[in-house]
Amino acid sequence: MKNFWDMEIVRTAANFSVVVLCIVLFLAIFEIVTKYKNWEEIKKGNVAVAMATGGKMLGIANIFRFSIQDHDSLFAMIGWGTIGFVLLLFAYFMFEFLTPRFNVDKEIENDNRAVGFISFIISIGLSFVIGASISS
Repeated sequence: MKNFWDMEIVRTAANFSVVVLCIVLFLAIFEIVTKYKNWEEIKKGNVAVAMATGGKMLGIANIFRFSIQDHDSLFAMIGWGTIGFVLLLFAYFMFEFLTPRFNVDKEIENDNRAVGFISFIISIGLSFVIGASISS
């Protein structure tokens, strides 16, 4: 009989559960570092915030896709996924820093959909780079 953790259904459930918890945790961290309240703005119908938040969610999930694919243990997957999230968070700060003509958070809060869309694309695009970087 297989070891409990070697059963595919158990690994799948563990990976899924851990990634969902990590996404919730990492979105809470993004909530702290942004100048607006993501879920309040989304509730008001702010599409720019929805796009930026959706890009962050998809970016985090994509990073964990790479982490799950290339790391055998649950702890290694969490560790590399967390490193990937830190890099994505760094990219968020770089995006804000590299746009000195306007405040990214303010523009997104004001429902500037162009800025929200670029934020979406940056999160997803860099998640592929980060994911490939954390792969073994």
